[in-house]
Amino acid sequence: MNHSFNRIPAASALAACLALTSIHSMAAVKVCTFPGSPSAALDEAVARDAFAQAGIAATIVRHGIGEGDDDGVSLRELDKTLARDCDVIAGFPRSNVADASNSKLQFSHGYLRAGYVSIEAPDANPQGAAKNTVAATYASPAQLIAVQQPSVTLDLENTSALTVEAVAKGQAQRAIVWYPAVVAYRLAHPQRHFTVAAARSPYADWQLVFAFGPRTAALRERIDAALDKMSGSGRLAGLTHDWAMPAHTLDATARDDDARFRDGPSASRASAQRLLLATANADSAGGFVKIAADAAGGTPAFDQAQATHGKTLYSAACAKCHGAQLQGVTAPALQGPAFAPASNAHLTIGGVFTYMSTNMPADKPGKMKDQDYADIMAFLLYSNGYRASGAKMTADNARALATPLNAGAGK
Repeated sequence: MNHSFNRIPAASALAACLALTSIHSMAAVKVCTFPGSPSAALDEAVARDAFAQAGIAATIVRHGIGEGDDDGVSLRELDKTLARDCDVIAGFPRSNVADASNSKLQFSHGYLRAGYVSIEAPDANPQGAAKNTVAATYASPAQLIAVQQPSVTLDLENTSALTVEAVAKGQAQRAIVWYPAVVAYRLAHPQRHFTVAAARSPYADWQLVFAFGPRTAALRERIDAALDKMSGSGRLAGLTHDWAMPAHTLDATARDDDARFRDGPSASRASAQRLLLATANADSAGGFVKIAADAAGGTPAFDQAQATHGKTLYSAACAKCHGAQLQGVTAPALQGPAFAPASNAHLTIGGVFTYMSTNMPADKPGKMKDQDYADIMAFLLYSNGYRASGAKMTADNARALATPLNAGAGK
């Protein structure tokens, strides 16, 4: 399968704001949207109204970011974009697992809760293996959400639109997908209907916001005030009405604290604790990954030298998406309670290693040496409170570990 990146775009960057007086002397503020995002039209509409409400002249730049798709954006790419082509980014996704909180960007209030959901198509008729297949968008949080579920077969699609279509055409029983992609697909195919359910996972909950670059950061308060006025008048609800997630999906997430702060869907909590993600094997037919649940327990052992080497490998192969400080950029954080909670983790060390060595880096999944993956795993463990023990971790050792990934467990 010829994979291309299809992550929900998010990023972090750059320097502090200039004084508001310098902004008044600028030409119209350039507001960019992510060209491949299914919510781009909505992001433009909200931007036009918000900046008009704030009394700020603005122009929409549709191709200021990337090459017209919705690939992830690195810090360097975003730096160049904000220095050259954009002052503000509309439709910037933030979450509690990848919120660019360590960056120097300024962020507005959220104007749309636009997370991941589980969908089925009542009018489709999956046959055979498709009845036990879940579609997800390759190298996106959708894949991370889907892979948390035990004994599932994944149909990995290159785009969110194709992920929705996999369900519509009966290739998969259901899909984990970015909700704006469902809206965009229904607008293009009004004859199609889907049932929508919550995707209970810490990776599912996102907000669309405005992200301000260094020249316009002082505008954030004015845009927040404008969004508040639009919310109070009902204008914001009118603009976002067709894009708003169904109330029952929001309520389900709000009720389930485990869904927000711990790994694994609550509906399969017991089975998740029985070793989610223990093994992952690519199907030779292409595009499918099988997740089983059987691995040996044990205490992780690694030495300091390989953790140090793992940090170097991580910086080269992983930091673009997961952040230089593991804080999450265009992919979830690899440090903190969403990844390694203090106790009762639903992910196992072997499961994380197997997923990583099979599916990462996103542009070259599974292409690194086994020992390099083991060294990166050692770095991740060290970064989450585990101590070096003097024994070197091998790929086989890491793959076999059914130990829950609890932060600080090695102390």
